[in-house]
Amino acid sequence: MDGVHDLGGMQGFGPVVREENEPAFHAAWEAAVVAMMRAGGANGIYNIDEFRHAIERMAPADYLRASYYEKWLDGIARLLVEKGVITGDDLEKRVAFFRERPDAPATDAVAGALPEGVPAHLTWVQSAIRETGARPRFAPGDAVVTRRFHAPGHTRLPRYARGKTGVIVRVHGIHVFPDTNAHGGGESPQPLYSVRFDARELWGETAEPNAHVHLDCWESYLEEK
Repeated sequence: MDGVHDLGGMQGFGPVVREENEPAFHAAWEAAVVAMMRAGGANGIYNIDEFRHAIERMAPADYLRASYYEKWLDGIARLLVEKGVITGDDLEKRVAFFRERPDAPATDAVAGALPEGVPAHLTWVQSAIRETGARPRFAPGDAVVTRRFHAPGHTRLPRYARGKTGVIVRVHGIHVFPDTNAHGGGESPQPLYSVRFDARELWGETAEPNAHVHLDCWESYLEEK
């Protein structure tokens, strides 16, 4: 979707500040969020594309000021409510509980017995490759043009790369299509390509000369040049 998260190629947001020797987590709660995200996937509550789309639907002002794992937490909470795992009222009560008792164990916020568990895929890995036997429409060296569209939902084709000419560099195989998988429309697997774009094709004469950008593009994003 064309939301505030799609910042690629935009200017005016200041430099990207890199923290030297940055740790994997800055606080224990960040590691807990990663565990929550993987638990949701391992128990089949959501897939990776639904998770990404949930983050994209964060309120724009909140998105711009949130940290990386705050975005994750917001997306997880949204999905748990939408999927009926908890109610919005449950969420508000638990937030209020921990606001008053920030050091309390997580289970203290749950009244009664915990929900019965379901079989989990503890080694959950989001493999998106599907062997369907489909034949790719394009081959390395083919010139292509990306489609122009304004996606109402999740898409992996950024705004700055729409309607642009590039060259196929590699065929990755057949992969799950995020644009449908994020919305309960099924995996709809299709060929995925690495496409090389000249930086000036993407951003005009102000772009660095002799620079290229490689994007992974699903077949339905592409048209023949």
